[in-house]
Amino acid sequence: MTTAVIYLAGPEVFLPNAVALGAAKKALCQRYGFTGLFPLDAELEAGDTTELAWAISRGNEALIRQADRVIANLTPFRGPSADVGTVYELGFARGLGKQLMGYSNDPTPFANRTWAQFGITGEPGPVGDIRDRDGLKIEEFGLHDNLMIEGGIRQAGGLFISHNASVNDRYTDLTAFERLLQTLV
Repeated sequence: MTTAVIYLAGPEVFLPNAVALGAAKKALCQRYGFTGLFPLDAELEAGDTTELAWAISRGNEALIRQADRVIANLTPFRGPSADVGTVYELGFARGLGKQLMGYSNDPTPFANRTWAQFGITGEPGPVGDIRDRDGLKIEEFGLHDNLMIEGGIRQAGGLFISHNASVNDRYTDLTAFERLLQTLV
């Protein structure tokens, strides 16, 4: 019997304890009978800084190709939405026909986070026409992130869940990640 392989996408690679967190996620995968591939698992050969960037990109795409599915940490990162690299990886995996799953450790809806991120004061405006400080429409679908992210996960047969982690554990809490693994068993 072959073990299903899961690519573990998310902004964890930027954390000071990235290697340890990747190991913890891979151990949880193993506990539930899966093999986890963490982005830092890619074997890289590169020279200068730019070459390293391209090597990381190639390496992560290679890991995604090896995987049967992707579980992505879509907790807002450096803004009101998920890490842009993680979102790219989801789109790449969707294009390859992989099953997608995602989670966020911030249950606040995308519209509320966007409103708060830009420090807009006053009332948001009439429902259906909430705008940011530049007058641009803010998505109001009650989703946790941009509709294309959650829509892609749903249409790929996946699941998106959220968990209310403490602010200090926003990127390291693995409760929602483990819940997704449990749904796959």
